[in-house]
Amino acid sequence: MSWAIFYLVCFLVGVTLSALSFMGGTLHLPHVHVHVPHAHVPHGGHVGAGHGNQSADMPFFNFATITAFLAWFGGSGYLLTRYSALTVTVIMLIAVIVGFAGATFIFLFVVKFLMRHDCELDPADFDRVGVLGRVISPIREGGTGEIIFSQAGTRHTCGARSESGEALTKDTEIVVTRYEHGIAYVRKWEEMSA
Repeated sequence: MSWAIFYLVCFLVGVTLSALSFMGGTLHLPHVHVHVPHAHVPHGGHVGAGHGNQSADMPFFNFATITAFLAWFGGSGYLLTRYSALTVTVIMLIAVIVGFAGATFIFLFVVKFLMRHDCELDPADFDRVGVLGRVISPIREGGTGEIIFSQAGTRHTCGARSESGEALTKDTEIVVTRYEHGIAYVRKWEEMSA
């Protein structure tokens, strides 16, 4: 097998796997998870307010960077082998450098642009107990109504019952005191603040 064929195979494998990976993620095709031991490289800075010292990280050697390396390594090696008079060693060295440059470009793109706002979810941010909201469908005495509230930057609605069993009219401000089986048990905000 010649060096040109070797580089061409590397290029084709890298491009094919990159395309399959992209289509699998975009089109939600079934895929296989392969876990490779790696070291994490922090992408810099703290993410999210009020989350302590959490920072999202991504290993430099991952599927995307490996396939990018193969594509750039193979492509540059093939072109240099076919259209230059350089020695095999020099071509290999240049191809490795170009491959690492391509992998680094992909890594930096993912870390700086795609993972910029990535952070770990904190279950406490989604606990409905203590949430302030208002009644949007009146709660009958001893019955069920509906409330609306904002949590983690998103509006939510859910069924609700009065903690004391009293009726609550529309637009009454409430506080969720407990949440069980999809039903929020609420009390009036003015009672809680007094």
